[in-house]
Amino acid sequence: MALKNGLISFARPFVQAFPRLATMYRGVRDQLDSGEARVTPWGFLLAGNRAMEQGTFEPTETELVRKILRDVDVLVNVGANVGYYCCHALSMEKSVIAFEPIPRNLRYLCRNLQSNGWSGTEVYPIALSNTVGVLEMYGGNTGASIVKGWAGIPDGYETLVPSSTMDLVLGTRLRGKRMLILVDIEGAEQWMLEGATIMLGSTPRPTWVVEVATTEHQPSGVALNPNLRSTFGLFFQHGYKAFTFDREMRAVTLEDIDLVLSGKQKFSTHNFVFSESRLAL
Repeated sequence: MALKNGLISFARPFVQAFPRLATMYRGVRDQLDSGEARVTPWGFLLAGNRAMEQGTFEPTETELVRKILRDVDVLVNVGANVGYYCCHALSMEKSVIAFEPIPRNLRYLCRNLQSNGWSGTEVYPIALSNTVGVLEMYGGNTGASIVKGWAGIPDGYETLVPSSTMDLVLGTRLRGKRMLILVDIEGAEQWMLEGATIMLGSTPRPTWVVEVATTEHQPSGVALNPNLRSTFGLFFQHGYKAFTFDREMRAVTLEDIDLVLSGKQKFSTHNFVFSESRLAL
């Protein structure tokens, strides 16, 4: 471990100046990244993210997600990363469908499922968007995005990933199931929703928990998320209500969005829940 960290630290200044070398360096780094699974505070094994392993990752969101999971049949996790929330759901004996296109994250996700002896989980190594094909994804780990320039990620830190739509992959086969759809895809929420018309209209209505940034991580020259209003609008068009995903669970309307866009108001969080009515958590 010490040798690996030393080599990475030594190489970093050189590779940052040469994009092709940087790509090779990141590939080697990701292959060397092979941490052992540790027992989490919830009793399941997890590897790939120290904060997740220790139980310090998104503590409020984790608590609220676990409360929602008690009353659903299926977790659909879009941008599953190393499988943190998938493991929570599986430890609660819920069905899981996971989407994760980044090779490093996908490797840990599969390892975490295997380490805990869980079978039957659907894992799709693709990005969900409004198109079927191949997309450029920038960055890795918890911050990968198909938005060029997201969070200052260099253009050279790029991976080609397959993409599809939620409608094509899942269709109507989950109708009648109580679902939590958890989405963390770093700025690409609207495009994913444009390919999820069937799921948006599913019965019973799924509960969606979605990270939607306002000012955070926007590309250089972009002050506010240009898709903020339209992303919320897609949910409202399908009969959903929006709330902040925190202990307050404050209702969010299009008027609130307009106040945020005009700089007269700020959201207390970048995580939101979309449901038919306010959840009693």
